[in-house]
Amino acid sequence: MTLQEWLRKGEEVLLTSPHPGSARRDAELLLLQVVHQERAGLLARWNECLRSAEGELYKGLVERRLAGEPIQYILGETEFYGLPFRVTPDVLIPRPETEHLVEKALDAAASYSRPRIVDVGTGSGAIAVTLAHKLPQAMVTAIDLSHAALAIAEENATRNGVALRLLEGDLLAPVADDTFDIVVSNPPYVPLVDRASLAVEVRDYEPALALFAEDDGLGVYRRLIPEAFAVLNSGGFLAMEIGFNQSPAIAYMLARCGFQKIEFLPDLQSIPRVACAQKR
Repeated sequence: MTLQEWLRKGEEVLLTSPHPGSARRDAELLLLQVVHQERAGLLARWNECLRSAEGELYKGLVERRLAGEPIQYILGETEFYGLPFRVTPDVLIPRPETEHLVEKALDAAASYSRPRIVDVGTGSGAIAVTLAHKLPQAMVTAIDLSHAALAIAEENATRNGVALRLLEGDLLAPVADDTFDIVVSNPPYVPLVDRASLAVEVRDYEPALALFAEDDGLGVYRRLIPEAFAVLNSGGFLAMEIGFNQSPAIAYMLARCGFQKIEFLPDLQSIPRVACAQKR
C-alpha cells in the first residue's frame, strides 16, 4: 500500500473513534511519525509504499488513538506558547487556555528588572520554561510533587535552552524559607465527582495527581493561597489557573488571606480562567 492509501485507511478507522473530527489530522500526524518526515516530505513520497514493519507500526499507532490515547502522548510531544515540549503520561498535556496564565505572569514580571518566579506544580515545565525563555533575566524555580514529572520538566528546559531550579515537594514547602516576586500555578482543580464526565483522553490517560482535587476542586487552593502569601515579597503577585464556577470561592480565599487587587481573566469562552492578586 502507498502512503496515500495508508493515510486514507487510517482516517477511515479514526472516523469511528471518540474524536472523529480530528481523524484526518491525527492519521496524518501518525503517518509522519512513522516515516520521520515533515508534511512536504510526505507529499513528495505520496506514491511510495511503506515497508511491512512501518505498516505494522502505523496500525499500532492508529489503534492507540482509536482507544482514546491523546495524540500528544503517542507522538511524545506538543507545542505550548510556540515552544516544543516533550510530554508523557507522567505529565498533564499543556492546554491553550494556560497561555492566559503565562501572559498574566509576563505582565506582572514587567514590574521587576530581575523577577524571582516560582511555578508550583510544574508538570512538563510548560509554564516555567516559557517564562524563563521569555524572561532571560528572571530567576525561575519549578516545583512538583512527582519525581517523574520533574525529569520531563528538566528535559524540556534543556531542549528550550533555559535554566530552571527544579525542586521536588508538596506545593511551596521546598521554598518555605525563600521569597519571590511572582507565584504562578496551574494546580489540580477538577472535582473528583466530575471524573466520569471527562473525555476518555483526559479521564483514562492523563495523571490524576495533576487533575483532581478534593472539596469541589478547591482543596489545593486552600493550602496554596496562604503558602503563596507567606513567600511573596511585598507587592508580589499570585496568578493561578482555576476551574469553571470557582471564581467566587477563590475570591473569598484570596481576600481572607490578605491579598488585594483581586481580578479574574476570562478564557476564549468568557469563562474566568486565571485568578490574579497582589500582596501589599
